[in-house]
Amino acid sequence: MHATFRGLGVAVLAAGIAIAPAMVGPEALTAAYAICLPGEPIDGTTAEMAKKQIEGAGYGQVRMEHKGCDNVWHGFASRGGASMRVAVSPSGQVMPEGD
Repeated sequence: MHATFRGLGVAVLAAGIAIAPAMVGPEALTAAYAICLPGEPIDGTTAEMAKKQIEGAGYGQVRMEHKGCDNVWHGFASRGGASMRVAVSPSGQVMPEGD
């Protein structure tokens, strides 16, 4: 009986480990990678470069999230006391995202 509970416990733990990343992982990051096709051209911009562009546009507390297949960097920043999602296009244009 004790071995049965131990086996059940191991199975539940293994299942939890397998599905936990899907439950807590960043949805946007997963979606961005899901649409990338092999051989798509990815430019050489880095998160640090995008962060500097955002800071130069007057935002603070910049945190970069991910780069999409379209070479647009996505992140979070604040300006005027409001936190918001921001994006940096391949040409360097900084723009707010969302509604």
